Amino acid sequence: MPTAILADDERLMRDQLRSRLEQVWPELTILEEAKNGEEAIQLVEKHHPDLVFLDIRMPVKTGLEAAKEIGNKAHIVFITAYDQYAIEAFDHGAVDYVLKPADVERLTKTAERLKSRLHSQAQPNDMSSILTQLAKQMGIASKPSYLQWIQASIGQELRLIPVEEILFFQSDEKYTRVQTATYEALIRKPVRDLADELDPALFWQIHRSTLVNAKAISGVVRDLRGRHLVQVKGLTEKLEVSRSFVHLFKQM
Repeated sequence: MPTAILADDERLMRDQLRSRLEQVWPELTILEEAKNGEEAIQLVEKHHPDLVFLDIRMPVKTGLEAAKEIGNKAHIVFITAYDQYAIEAFDHGAVDYVLKPADVERLTKTAERLKSRLHSQAQPNDMSSILTQLAKQMGIASKPSYLQWIQASIGQELRLIPVEEILFFQSDEKYTRVQTATYEALIRKPVRDLADELDPALFWQIHRSTLVNAKAISGVVRDLRGRHLVQVKGLTEKLEVSRSFVHLFKQM
């Protein structure tokens, strides 16, 4: 039985597409639904579906960004509301797509193509060049893709934490502490790796082992030893600033 994930930030669109797919392809099992590109990536890792239906424009990560990370792990079908000029990019790139609102006749043709591809056991396409073309064709600007979510452990529980809720990261030899206003969690990724993956305008590195959310800084003080210490909103704990990063606070 073929399996799929649906990803669209509009609930009504997900409901409509699910209903139409049940009508034209009753054998297809929809495993789960996602509200953004990051959730879609997580669900692909969890379920290993045959197909992923991705809306082009979604929050956190777009459909194009999600498709790039999913790679050849599943066959990609884009959901779009764009005009014929933009759709030419899909046709030339031999990419499957569904127009909003999902039309039964068009969806039937898409389903037949996908069935044929799955039946022949064809591998998912290499999407890299096609995704670049689509981004240009559809006016989706290329920009750095920073982490939007952190998957962290709290005891035996795994939690997905939006990065904007995190006050700071602090590493020791084995783990990195993820501190929010209400709880702390642990991850194994060191600060040196996180520094490359987080938006530098949001997270400032103040020590080789510490990244702090700039919006969470309430002030900077000096202790009796002359060290600069960052005060974090809502916490009594202070974070040490190493000499290499004191320049960040010269204007404060």
